[in-house]
Amino acid sequence: MGSNDKTAFVKDRIEFLKKNGLYRSLRTVTGRGPTAIIDDRQVINLCSNDYLGLSVNKQVIENTISSLYQVSQCSSRLIAGNHPKISELEDLLASHRRTESALVYPTGYTANWGVLTALADQRSTIYSDELNHASIVDACRLSRATIAIFRHNDTKHLEELMKRDQGKKIVVTEGIFSMEGDTGKLLEVQREANKYDAITIVDDAHGDFILGPDFSGTPAKLGVNFDIHISSMSKALGCFGGYVSSTSSMKELLINNSRQFIYTSALPDHLCSAAISAVPIAKRGNLQKRLQSNSLYFSSAIKKLGFEIVSSSSHIIPIRIGKETEALDYSSELLREGIFVQAIRYPTVKKGQALLRVSVSSAHEREHLDYAVAAFERAGQRIGIL
Repeated sequence: MGSNDKTAFVKDRIEFLKKNGLYRSLRTVTGRGPTAIIDDRQVINLCSNDYLGLSVNKQVIENTISSLYQVSQCSSRLIAGNHPKISELEDLLASHRRTESALVYPTGYTANWGVLTALADQRSTIYSDELNHASIVDACRLSRATIAIFRHNDTKHLEELMKRDQGKKIVVTEGIFSMEGDTGKLLEVQREANKYDAITIVDDAHGDFILGPDFSGTPAKLGVNFDIHISSMSKALGCFGGYVSSTSSMKELLINNSRQFIYTSALPDHLCSAAISAVPIAKRGNLQKRLQSNSLYFSSAIKKLGFEIVSSSSHIIPIRIGKETEALDYSSELLREGIFVQAIRYPTVKKGQALLRVSVSSAHEREHLDYAVAAFERAGQRIGIL
């Protein structure tokens, strides 16, 4: 006889999450650039990764609409979905990242999966920074490789780990870390990796189109050339999709060995047109200047209130709260004030290190930021954080 309570563990797990401030639920949000509509109210949006405001750029939207003659290619690229717009976009992205070639994936998440599972096997060791994004963590697990986690930005620890292992070595880190907002020590990582002939991979989703000469990313800013660059088109570019940038032979290998590329539908061509339209606008540089100004202005004002800004010097501003329940309460109070900012909790960050992740945009006006700072102060005082 089967038990009527065979899925009782589901409810138990949900209750556990609620009790410990780890429960997540979906909220309906309609984005409007620097603002959003939530519960029929307009609020200031401090959650979006649309760093340059290009998701609502009129020129990008018009070009996207004009290219929309079918919703999707309805096929993988190796079957019937390799539209010429994808190839045009890949050539543009390769030039942008200063590499021989690029390969577009449906998302940045699948790009990370696709690279690591194609390169690694049971005889490989992947050395991954402890604060790497969940897509990298999951890719490492799927790769069948031995996984060695090195302490965040600790290249001495990385070297200690690489000394002990044989076989193929792969080092993966980030350009700008998605939650802490700090910069990866790419030069030092490359130096240590070269000692042991390790392949170097950087996920630069949050630095791409923002940093470096011609805004070609964090490695270019630091004067480093990693073997493989992985990025997203849904951050500073304001579009959708992910891509890998590397050598022509690496692209060839991924086309043949990356299951995440082979067995999924192609990125719709109108989304490729959107990205093609956004790239030259992002390259002008005026939006990055405004983003930097807004980031410095907001982070300085928040620090004056007495908040701890984790270690960021970027457009990602993580405000450390600590307890998960307090971070949730603060987020709710801020929403009542008309500020939309999410509480980031375990497992995205370590237990007891919950934070509010603020990401400002070049589209925010100074009045938006001033109001937000005042709201942080009022809400913080009400719940006893300030």
